[in-house]
Amino acid sequence: MDIEVIRYGGWPRCLRIAEGETEAIATLDVGPRILAFRRRGGPNAFHEFPDHLGGTGEPRWMARGGHRLWAAPEDPGRTYFADNGPVDFAPVDGWLPGAVRLKPAVEMPHGLQKELDIAIAPDGTATVRHRLTNVGPAPTTLAPWALSVMAPGGTAIIPLPPKRPHPGPPENARGPEDFLPAFTMSVWPFTDFADDRWVFGSNYILLKQAKMPATKLGLAHKGPWVAYANAGTLFVKHATEPYDDHARYPDGGCNFETFTNEDMLEVETLGPLVTLEPGASAEHTEVWRLLDGVGEVRTEADVEARVAPLLSAVNPGRS
Repeated sequence: MDIEVIRYGGWPRCLRIAEGETEAIATLDVGPRILAFRRRGGPNAFHEFPDHLGGTGEPRWMARGGHRLWAAPEDPGRTYFADNGPVDFAPVDGWLPGAVRLKPAVEMPHGLQKELDIAIAPDGTATVRHRLTNVGPAPTTLAPWALSVMAPGGTAIIPLPPKRPHPGPPENARGPEDFLPAFTMSVWPFTDFADDRWVFGSNYILLKQAKMPATKLGLAHKGPWVAYANAGTLFVKHATEPYDDHARYPDGGCNFETFTNEDMLEVETLGPLVTLEPGASAEHTEVWRLLDGVGEVRTEADVEARVAPLLSAVNPGRS
C-alpha cells in the first residue's frame, strides 16, 4: 500500500493511501476527514464543499465534505464541534496490513477522543474503523455515527428485508416472526413522501439527489449493504456488525440513515447506543468498495438489472 503526504484541496498536508487502482485522501490539517475515495486520479465518490476546502482554525464547524465520524444522537453542541485543527497519523499495529490511524486532539469540553483507522486491500476494498473514547471525568452515552457525504447527481439504494406472506390463521404461522414487523422507520419533520426523489419499491428504497430542499429517513436496517450509484460507479458500504435486536440505537432504533439536500447526499451507518465510563471506547467498522460500469440507476428495475448482478458477483456484506 502506498502512503504519502501530499497537497490536496488547498491544504499542504493530506495523507494519500493507495492500493492497486483505489485511493483515499484524508486531511491532516483539519478533521479527521477522509475527503476522497476514488480510482487513482478518477472522480471522487464523495462530495467536497469548495468554499470549505483549505481552511483551518475556523471558529465554527465546517462541512468540508468527504467521510467523517460523529457521536449520535445529534445535538448542537457535541455534534457540531469545530474540528478545524491538525490530525496526527501513525501505523496501526495488530490490525490490517498497511492500516493507518488518524487521530485529532481531544474534543473539549466534551471529553471525546475520535480516531479513524483505514486500510485498503489489494482488491480495492477499504476497511474503516471508527473509535470514540470517553476521556472526560464522567460517563457519557453515545453511538458511533459514520457519515459518507456523496457527490451530487446519484441515487442511494437501500435493500429491504425479504417479504413473507401473512400467515392467515395463527395455526399456520411458522413462528412469532410472522406477526412482527420486518423493520422500523424514523421520519424527520422536513421529510415529505410526496417528494418524487423517493422511490418505495418492493425490494428497495431509492433516494435521488437533486437540487431540492432537505429530506431524511432512518431505518433499522438488517440488510447486507447500502449503496450509491452515480456517474456509472457504485459506492457500496456495509457495517461489519450486524443489527442487534437486543441493543438500543439512536433516533428511534436507526442503524442506517440517509439525508440529502441541494448539494449532496449522505449515506450513514450507526452503532448501538452505549454508556461509556471514563476511559472506555466504542468502535464501529465499515467496509467500502467501488464497482464500475453500473450505468444509470433511477428505478427499482434498474437496480435489479444493473446493481444486483454486480453485487452478487462480489458478495458484499452479510448476504
